[in-house]
Amino acid sequence: MASSRKSRRSDLERRVAAELARRVPRGARLTLALSGGVDSIAALDLLARLAPEHPFALDCLHVDHRISPNARAWARFARAAAARYGLRCTVRNVDLAPYRRLGLEGAARRARYAALARARSDFVVLAQHADDQAETVLLQLVRGAGTAGLAGMAPAGPPGKGGPVLLRPFLGASRAEIERYARGRGLEWVEDESNADERRARNLVRARVIPLLAELNPAAASNLARSAAHLAEAHELARALAGIDARTAMREGRLSAAALGRLPAARAKNLLRWAIAQAGIEAPSASRLDECLRQLATARGDAAVRLALDGAEVRRFRDGVWIVPEQSPPPRGYHAAWPGRRAWRVAELGGTLTFKATAGAGLAARALAAGPIEVRLRRGGERFRPDPRRPRRTLKALLQESGLPPWERERLPLVYAAGKLVAVPGIGIAAEAAARAGERGWAIAWTPDRSKLWQKPAKPMLK
Repeated sequence: MASSRKSRRSDLERRVAAELARRVPRGARLTLALSGGVDSIAALDLLARLAPEHPFALDCLHVDHRISPNARAWARFARAAAARYGLRCTVRNVDLAPYRRLGLEGAARRARYAALARARSDFVVLAQHADDQAETVLLQLVRGAGTAGLAGMAPAGPPGKGGPVLLRPFLGASRAEIERYARGRGLEWVEDESNADERRARNLVRARVIPLLAELNPAAASNLARSAAHLAEAHELARALAGIDARTAMREGRLSAAALGRLPAARAKNLLRWAIAQAGIEAPSASRLDECLRQLATARGDAAVRLALDGAEVRRFRDGVWIVPEQSPPPRGYHAAWPGRRAWRVAELGGTLTFKATAGAGLAARALAAGPIEVRLRRGGERFRPDPRRPRRTLKALLQESGLPPWERERLPLVYAAGKLVAVPGIGIAAEAAARAGERGWAIAWTPDRSKLWQKPAKPMLK
């Protein structure tokens, strides 16, 4: 455990206070990610001093990766450190197993950020600084990252949809400056023994690469951090250009494959990358993005395009580009009895079937009372008549005309009452089962899971 009793004032407090004043509204709740290392301990001391005058509410969160044999001791230290300021520190254990494919460092990072995203706070404060930013830029550079990766860590940004804002008010400070502050304040902190393990990429960059670059230019680390800020601006310009291109390339909320093909290659790639990011999917590699663009732009109009991304797929249906969840084939011969709930999540089909009471529209209540209600998948040969003025037709033809893409058709739940097909979400109600004027009925809708991936829920079926 390192410590010092000397006291020396730093202007770090003034600059961090200015950053908080710019980004944090008065009365907000902040949660500090408190590892117990010198950076987060200095941040704890500084934030605790600034909280009353800002003001903001402050607590701490310690993420235990359960990797080091000292992990429990670090958790106790973090709790005790927060308690000295009268603050609460929550310890959250994380499981790395779901992220093992990312390697130990990647898994720990992904699990840590997932834990931070669940914090019940307005902001999660991270004590990452300019040297961390320089290391991030170098690691991204050797991986061949684009502007998004080379922009490094943003001063502020959400970790995930609906989560607290990640705030990095120390990005303008160096590691040495933070350590001087900690010593000047007589603070104590813990040392993570893994920081000396040069088998870990970031430690190798910190121990060997940064010092070597400093021989070329003593300001190498701060210059790299400044370059990251320039690249962040370039990335924002690229995003803005994608937004402009999207205005003419989108059709009913989806990219037009034909419009993509008419754009210059660089702008088409930029727009497709933006669309994938808008769907909440990690950016694919450059080669994968090139192949995706090639297939979308050159495939025949009726060709099935399907390319796998991280947990999702890019598909083309007619002229539209769809970004949909990656799914296994639906269970063959699936059928299930309706449990009577108005919102029924059908996990096997990946969506929710909803029943909403209506009058003079939708599926007649008498049809529901006629016999057991169940859902089935299409098996072929079904015939259906949603329009009483037209003859019965094959369900296959009706689905093709509806514009539903093939992957949604294969998971679409068909509603049966007493063994008869009475409702098909997105198509309609069987004419003989539709509610008449003044009669009680039910509007039925099917909403696929993860609608954020540009899958729009089918409209409720009314008469």
